[in-house]
Amino acid sequence: MSTGSLIAIIVACAVVLVLVLAALWMFSRRRRLQRDFGPEYDRAVAEQGGRMAAEKELRGRERRHDDLELRELPTEVRRRYADEWSGVQQRFVDHPESAVAQADTLVTRLMDERGYPTDGYRQQLQDLSVEHGSTLEHYRRAHEVNERNGDGRVTTEELRGAMVHYRALFDDLLDSGTAGGGARRGE
Repeated sequence: MSTGSLIAIIVACAVVLVLVLAALWMFSRRRRLQRDFGPEYDRAVAEQGGRMAAEKELRGRERRHDDLELRELPTEVRRRYADEWSGVQQRFVDHPESAVAQADTLVTRLMDERGYPTDGYRQQLQDLSVEHGSTLEHYRRAHEVNERNGDGRVTTEELRGAMVHYRALFDDLLDSGTAGGGARRGE
């Protein structure tokens, strides 16, 4: 075998090895995004029209999220929010429409207290998706009912469902705002 042939074989093997390593790296990166974002990954793929665009979008969300100054909540503040939530739930019995609106306001205040920007619903979804992807669909459903609630086009059962959905995100935000609560990205 000539030296030229040997060099060609070595170069071909090196190229194949680099391609395999690149594919493994991309696959592991995709798997991490799928794991970290949960159902939000599939939603982003559908909205962005493909995996590459969605993954670029999700990595952008992670970079923005990394720049946020999220705060843990002291026990006293967590207790105050839990008490407020109990009050909202109690008001639901007699005033379901206003209780749902109050639940939305309380969840937004909790986001703000934790350090999430609260300007604009779409941006809230993107910021929350990084650590709260598993409960984000609850927020979407609750918000949709709350929007229709303003027009008086919802049933009491839909309002009850909205409360359940708000509760899921509320609990997730409240629990992840403590030193021992909630899994952080990369842990």
